[in-house]
Amino acid sequence: MQRERGGRIRRPKARTLDLPPPFRLVMLREVGDAFAHACAHAAELGAGTLVFVGRFDLAEFAVVLEPDEPLVSARRAFYACMVALGDALAAPAPPETPIVIEWPDAIYVDRGLVGGGRLGWPDHADERAPPDWLVFGAAIRTVFLSREESGLHPLSTALGDESFDDISAERLVEGFARHLMVAVDRWQEGGFTPIAKEYIAKLKPESGARCDIGENGDLVVRRPGEVIECRKFLPALKAPPWLDPGTGGPRL
Repeated sequence: MQRERGGRIRRPKARTLDLPPPFRLVMLREVGDAFAHACAHAAELGAGTLVFVGRFDLAEFAVVLEPDEPLVSARRAFYACMVALGDALAAPAPPETPIVIEWPDAIYVDRGLVGGGRLGWPDHADERAPPDWLVFGAAIRTVFLSREESGLHPLSTALGDESFDDISAERLVEGFARHLMVAVDRWQEGGFTPIAKEYIAKLKPESGARCDIGENGDLVVRRPGEVIECRKFLPALKAPPWLDPGTGGPRL
């Protein structure tokens, strides 16, 4: 992202995403909401549809999934998507740049919030039956909208402030799609255990803690002296703390 004289941001030209099969692309204008659109139309869009919003300050997208297991355990697909998102961010990041997840859904780069993921499912769906669909949505801040924002919010950051090789939203979403296919293949071949291990490896470190993910997605944290803490997955998904509802992006 380059700036013209006077500090005005010069917007890069949008390009078409190059997604691997079986993904199908739905493009929305900058005023769109990828997550809301995907949830509202998931049944007709079908599995593999990726909804992308052409914003220049955010990589905002959502993907429709159609799991074949009961909703209570199918929500763990969220973890596979977060693994894919973390791997997509790591690829263009400078060497040794810390990229961590704060359970369950917020992503930090060098201790600054850049965005996160969220999950949707049909209202009144039966927990014991496969849902008609799931939608994973994400928003990652690529640049701050103004020079003034950069530096004013020490707990937040943008990829453009962290010397990433490529901060384009299109490239990040393409990487997510490829890494998600790898994660899904790994799940199908080895069960959920390898996905859980990869996700846990990306979590914000907690001294002396050992983590596991239950069949219902709860995070079980074991500490020295066999102190056990269970963090409930479902309530956490319903209120993503990283999300600013007013902007549709990560909080400042």
